[in-house]
Amino acid sequence: MTFSSTTGPALNRVGDVLVLHLGSDENRMNPDWLDAVESQLDVVAAESGPIALVTTASGKFWSNGLDLEWLMANADAIPGFSARVEALFARVLGLGVPTVAAIQGHAFGAGAMFALAHDQRVMRADRGYFCFPEVDIQIPFSVGMTDLIRAKLPVPTANAAMTTGRRYSGADAATAGIVDRVAQEDDVAPAAMERATTLAPKAGPTLRTIKERLYRTALEGLTQPEASGHQ
Repeated sequence: MTFSSTTGPALNRVGDVLVLHLGSDENRMNPDWLDAVESQLDVVAAESGPIALVTTASGKFWSNGLDLEWLMANADAIPGFSARVEALFARVLGLGVPTVAAIQGHAFGAGAMFALAHDQRVMRADRGYFCFPEVDIQIPFSVGMTDLIRAKLPVPTANAAMTTGRRYSGADAATAGIVDRVAQEDDVAPAAMERATTLAPKAGPTLRTIKERLYRTALEGLTQPEASGHQ
């Protein structure tokens, strides 16, 4: 099963699953990218009945985090942009539909956090890394992002990932509790679709309320972001 997009984030429907394709390059986050993803999530949020979301990409990267080139050229806009990024994570974290990240390539920095905001994660077994490089590039995590990571990862994993900048392969990520399943390259999307299809009937206000209560601390932190940048 292959989904492709050469123009950036795009949404397609396959049965009860909406597939958000992030793109085929590094899929870095900048205002245009956020505009596109937010508009697609509007469509997802407007759905009723059985529905689930799979977020995927193609090529070497799932998402390589923030667009550093854009950030360096727009320093004055960083606080507002960081708030938008954290609001995006909060939106996915509390979405009233089941969500699965199909991680076929690297997920770094803010891209890794975006993956964590999903309910489940399926990662490619043989190539690609999951990594928080903040400690190496001297950018501290915000309170909201810290709360997101703590809410999603076992404490020893969160400690190692955040304080050492370790790069986790698919197998290592599964062992550490970062991802729910690993699969070979051609099986990542089908495995994510299978999980999403099974969970689609659970979509609705009850699921949203459960998530809002389960992740209350992280959601509060992400929607009240600090004035600090992230990679």
